[in-house]
Amino acid sequence: MYPEKLYIKPTKRSPAIFLDNEKIFILGRSIIDNPTVFYEPVISWMMDFIKNWDGSTKIDLGFEYINTGSIKWLFLLLKELSAKKDLSANVDITWYFEKGDEDMCELGQIIRSLVTCHFSVKEIRAMNNQFYDRFLKDHSQHIPDPYF
Repeated sequence: MYPEKLYIKPTKRSPAIFLDNEKIFILGRSIIDNPTVFYEPVISWMMDFIKNWDGSTKIDLGFEYINTGSIKWLFLLLKELSAKKDLSANVDITWYFEKGDEDMCELGQIIRSLVTCHFSVKEIRAMNNQFYDRFLKDHSQHIPDPYF
């Protein structure tokens, strides 16, 4: 049995997180003082998910800004996912970055080179609240109403 869905509402310093067996996304800022505490439930959910996985999963990642500690946890999450042979063949990851943000584009390229899943890097016009809101609303069939 898959773990229950996990939802974490965004703040000014932490991203919106939605974890489901078919759809995973992390969007926003990740400038968390203690990323270990923040990302621990995400990693725990992912470990349970990997044990029970069967099917395909779409992962969307987009950061306006991400600090070094958060990058470590993001990489750990993706490494765990891509380590499972069957899973890596059935996971599709999209990394969004804002037009002109070469650092985020480069980070996406680096992460893409380190994982064994299908991984695309996609430029968008603006990485801001309007993008996050539109993205969340476009995927609202997966997200319960109280999340908004």
